[in-house]
Amino acid sequence: MNPEELFCLNLSCPARGQIGKGNIGVHSEKEERCICHECGKTFAATKGTIFHRLRTDPETVMLVIVLLSYQCPIPAIVKAFGYDERTVKSWWNRAGVHCEGLHEHIVGRSKLELIQIQADEIRVKVWGGVVWMAMCIAVPSRLWLAGVVSPKRDRSLIQRLADQVRNCSLCRPVLIAVDGLASYPGAFKRAFRSKARREPGQRGRSRLVEWPDIQIVQVVKKRTHDSFDVCRRIYQGSQAVVERLIFNSQGGGVINTAYIERINATFRQRIPWLTRRSRYLAHDIAVLQSSMFIVGCFYNFHDFHHSLRLPIWISETKKRWVHRTPAMAAGLTDHPWSISEIFAFRIPPEPWTPPLQRGRPSKHTQSLVDRWCQ
Repeated sequence: MNPEELFCLNLSCPARGQIGKGNIGVHSEKEERCICHECGKTFAATKGTIFHRLRTDPETVMLVIVLLSYQCPIPAIVKAFGYDERTVKSWWNRAGVHCEGLHEHIVGRSKLELIQIQADEIRVKVWGGVVWMAMCIAVPSRLWLAGVVSPKRDRSLIQRLADQVRNCSLCRPVLIAVDGLASYPGAFKRAFRSKARREPGQRGRSRLVEWPDIQIVQVVKKRTHDSFDVCRRIYQGSQAVVERLIFNSQGGGVINTAYIERINATFRQRIPWLTRRSRYLAHDIAVLQSSMFIVGCFYNFHDFHHSLRLPIWISETKKRWVHRTPAMAAGLTDHPWSISEIFAFRIPPEPWTPPLQRGRPSKHTQSLVDRWCQ
């Protein structure tokens, strides 16, 4: 337990989220509790992780979650480890909430040059009906960008997905490849907009301006009883820019959605509820969403991707390969994360801001600003 690597999670503390500022000390080594000298609150060293207030050995909990994330059925976990099924599901949901926060903190707040993104939906059978899982991937880094689960395949589902992708992208030329669903072009056009600068004397709401060089292409598949046709069309943009972005992101080829379909296959392989013609159905959307974020975090931060490896030339006839994860290829991290590192990651809260008040701030408020807002 190193207090220099921890931070205060108290939302009313001015030092919340600050690392290495000297405000965290050891309160009890036996109980593994720390204290924040700024607010005087004590907290467990595991607070903010999935192991907080768990009585089971963390190694066992991680082993169970890893087995579940690679399509091991819950009944097999119950038989092998002897835990109650409700206990296993509670671990799974807790890990899903943690991975969702980790994904939002690292991927959702990053600003990346995406070049080409692809989006698609998966139809999932659940008890009493069907839900839809929409996902998006960045082609150059194979990074899983966003995922949304909804009971309906409507414009709201696609708009939520497009807004998440917009939050992690830079205003650069980007190619958006989708299928023939009519909601996609309008949703991405509405999401990729920015407020225009107001002119002197202008009143009212700022005008929203679409990003330049947003290329939208569609791949429409038509299947009949004796044929299968694929129609590739450019909904917005020019042929020259589309070909340039395809070459920069995948080295050439034609308009396609192959990369998102491959990650769909990965999710179907690891999440048992996504398997086609399976009797193993999800009971609610929360379990399905937890599964999506757990597998997505493992895919982004832990699993090596074969197509992302880089050669290191030792001689003219000998070389070695450096394996990378999608997060490493996107520049979000410099090493592959272990399972314990993913689940032990503590998400820092928003930095403290001084309260809004009229007039000059008090000496106490100004001292807090000088110490914690620099």
